[in-house]
Amino acid sequence: MSEENARQFIQEMQAMEAYFNNLAQRENALISVLREATAAIDSINALKEKPDSETLVPVGLGSYVQSKISSKDTVFLSIGAGIALEKDSDSAVNYLEARIKEIQVAVQDTSAKKQEIAARLEQGKAQLNQLMQAGAPRPGPGNV
Repeated sequence: MSEENARQFIQEMQAMEAYFNNLAQRENALISVLREATAAIDSINALKEKPDSETLVPVGLGSYVQSKISSKDTVFLSIGAGIALEKDSDSAVNYLEARIKEIQVAVQDTSAKKQEIAARLEQGKAQLNQLMQAGAPRPGPGNV
């Protein structure tokens, strides 16, 4: 393998590693959204069981005001772009459960891609180690 090919191979490995890190970040973000959706369902169900609940409402910068929830039957769901839908509690839970299923599919897809890239990275690292042991030129300050 020529020095140019070795450099190109290393660049491909670095790009793959960056892609792997991107997938890991995406997976973590999806898992966070999944937890949030599950917590929302739990909260909606808890409100249905206990009408006229008191809660703390965030007003910013870690500050809260105490509030009384007077309607357990109406839920507002943000659908993006500053738009919210008004739904009854059961419809809101159904909507959130459908979103959870979509998110779970996205997590599984991302995880599968991440595993595939991890396997390719391991193969590439093994190949790079073989090349280094065989005496292939190592990219470095002296021969870059």
